Amino acid sequence: MKILALETSTDSGSVALLDGDILTERPVAGRPGHSETLLPEVVALLDSCGVALAQLDAIAFGAGPGAFTGLRLACGVAQGLALGLGKPVIPVGDLEALASQCREDAIFVAADARMSEVYFAAYRRTAGGLEEVMAPACATPLEVCLPPEGSWFGFGTAFRAYQERLVPALGARLAGFDGEPVPLASSIARLAGGRFLRGELLDPALAAPLYVRDKVAMTTAERLARGGKA
Repeated sequence: MKILALETSTDSGSVALLDGDILTERPVAGRPGHSETLLPEVVALLDSCGVALAQLDAIAFGAGPGAFTGLRLACGVAQGLALGLGKPVIPVGDLEALASQCREDAIFVAADARMSEVYFAAYRRTAGGLEEVMAPACATPLEVCLPPEGSWFGFGTAFRAYQERLVPALGARLAGFDGEPVPLASSIARLAGGRFLRGELLDPALAAPLYVRDKVAMTTAERLARGGKA
């Protein structure tokens, strides 16, 4: 099983190759969107692992939510490579990938969505993997809420970007938080590996990003209303 994974939903892009039990990852540098460096890093990754494009079994990508340009890039490159190779794609939600990087059992993922908003979801770790408790959504920091019951560990960049508003809004059931992690291509690859074995594959022509939010930018008045700058 050889799966190439692409992750460009944030400024910290990465690519990874899952080759059997061996997982290799490389960062993708450059401006948001990573369009200038994504394909060269894919080539460099495969060369370093001694794997040809034709040997890949599937292309996985971080489907979102995240930066619109980055999501379109990962999806488009995955589609293009997969169509050319005649291989399937495996979309993986970025919030699920982020949750998989946390060692806690009850994980409340909250990522900075920019425009004074937060992408969030909740997952519980089980013997079979991550169980989605709250589906991905988008809201202002003061509107974000935990699942109805239990204590949850916060994980993701929203806890750094909006700590003063988000943490009090979530209340005493927030057991702690880490505001540094971002989704990694290695996490996309691991989750994709399980889906590949279960036959959860997608025709590349049907692949699409998971935006959650359908608005790209805010007006000056909207930014000011949310505490931003004109």
